[in-house]
Amino acid sequence: MPRLLRVSGTALALVLALAAVPTIASANDELLKLQKDPNQWTQPAGDYANTRYSALKQITTENVKNLQPAWTFSTGVLRGHEGGPLVLGDMMYIHAPFPNTVYALDLADNGKIVWKYEPKQDPNVIPVMCCDTVNRGVAYGDGLIFLHQADTTLVALDAKTGKVAWSVKDGDPTKGETGTSAPLVVKDKVLIGNSGGEFGVRGHISAYDTKTGKLAWQAHSMGPDADTLMDPEKTTALGKPVGKDSGISTWQGDQWKIGGGTTWGWISYDPETNLIYYGTGNPSTWNPVQRPGDNKWSMTIFARDADTGMAKWVYQMTPHDEWDYDGVNEMILTDQKFGGKDRKLLVHFDRNGFGYTMDRVTGELLVAEKYDPAVNWASKIDLKTGLPERDKKFSTEANGEDVNSQGICPAALGSKDQQPAAFSPETGLFYVPTNHVCMDYEPYKVAYTAGQPYVGATLSMYPAPGGDHLGNFIAWDAEKGKIVWSIPEPFSVWSGALATAGGVVFYGTLEGYLKAVDAKTGKELYKFKTPSGIIGNVNTFTSKGKQYVAVLSGVGGWAGIGMAAGLTNPQEGLGAVGAYQSLSQYTQLGGTLTVFALPD
Repeated sequence: MPRLLRVSGTALALVLALAAVPTIASANDELLKLQKDPNQWTQPAGDYANTRYSALKQITTENVKNLQPAWTFSTGVLRGHEGGPLVLGDMMYIHAPFPNTVYALDLADNGKIVWKYEPKQDPNVIPVMCCDTVNRGVAYGDGLIFLHQADTTLVALDAKTGKVAWSVKDGDPTKGETGTSAPLVVKDKVLIGNSGGEFGVRGHISAYDTKTGKLAWQAHSMGPDADTLMDPEKTTALGKPVGKDSGISTWQGDQWKIGGGTTWGWISYDPETNLIYYGTGNPSTWNPVQRPGDNKWSMTIFARDADTGMAKWVYQMTPHDEWDYDGVNEMILTDQKFGGKDRKLLVHFDRNGFGYTMDRVTGELLVAEKYDPAVNWASKIDLKTGLPERDKKFSTEANGEDVNSQGICPAALGSKDQQPAAFSPETGLFYVPTNHVCMDYEPYKVAYTAGQPYVGATLSMYPAPGGDHLGNFIAWDAEKGKIVWSIPEPFSVWSGALATAGGVVFYGTLEGYLKAVDAKTGKELYKFKTPSGIIGNVNTFTSKGKQYVAVLSGVGGWAGIGMAAGLTNPQEGLGAVGAYQSLSQYTQLGGTLTVFALPD
């Protein structure tokens, strides 16, 4: 892609610079081409495969110690900053939490603000956002920047001017539906999920036409086959047909209509199979006694045809969830040797504490092992049936309503939440930001009222046994299902990782450090404390031929909800406030993009 022009002092220069953002007829062809250019960061996860890997290597294990801040940019918002910026040519696009401001910055003109979009949203949407007012990023395609707003509006902005090309409402916030996910552009469609599992929302994923905003297809997580877009004979689960209306048969009565299974995580895409991959969240309510059955298809990995939305295969990781182990974390697509043979793999680090390796074409389960040794709710996963072997001691249903089940590992926020891992083809390893947190969990009976919390459980969270740290940053071998190395962190590692061809892996900490470690050994090579805790995702790009590393800081999200929302009761924030109560001694609120580079 041509670099953008810089001619100081003229309006014409700005027009020419913006005109350099490409507009190819097919968004898919354009993005496939763009993702091969490591000088840019053109998708929320870096590429369709969600690898968060960059082939840039100006920054190496030898010189990363010399890294220093090059410039910063304030978003003007104080809540939790997840996600990260896009870079197309010399244009950077940055988003913020509610009210979901978007900025376009000209990197060739000292980060000049080219345009700003600030939607006018009803502030009543804030109370129905369960775990902070976060947003995980914008997407690009067809000359447009796509933003999924908190009020569920999907808006298409002209990448050159910031003007609204079209917008469409995907849900109803008065019923608890919200939008926090990063869109994904595939071919002529832009895909988004929904949030609100704690309000009895039924999960779905929607595909809209990139040019018009017209709904192309919508697939629900549960319900009849017509809603879930499943074929009773052709859609398979571990190689077997799912059967008729499988999204209803494991629910009692009409409970599936408020069944949860929301889709607020990451979406990946394989152009060769034309399949999209994503996960669904917890069933509603959190009280398992009130919803007998497997509660399909919550807690499930879906592989769907990108054109029609029809499901090819599914795999439910945690049937009849009893702990809020949402399955929405990213699916990382890799082509690797497995058992000596070339395989098209899908690797997923689930909230339930197991790292899954699957054949992404067939849905065959190959590996399922604990990526945090503290995990105790299940001893193992049976590879033939796919079922977890549960420990009844930690069953919140077996122990009963109004009983406080203690010492469950992981806590509801999982051994990893939405913070995305990275994969390096150089080492063949996955680099995973994790939580090392356990909980007490007391379910109670709750009634459903539209737009009101539908949780039905009280939680307390604390460090896992054997130490006082709340997180680890690990390297993972997905073929062997083993941790290669592990770095303990005082707090959960809530940022997305970045792997580079320079042999360096980057991640951020809740106290606010950007850290760089050796991809092979985990040795710390560099750290710098940013203005606030980091729950954003690290990325890298070049400008004027120089490599930069960027990360959003701004403490918040579920782990930092106490600080972000001013909560003090240890059981508030769905149990997270108590576990992270000391975080305020190490960082403060603030939304800042910090960009790093080697000295000239």
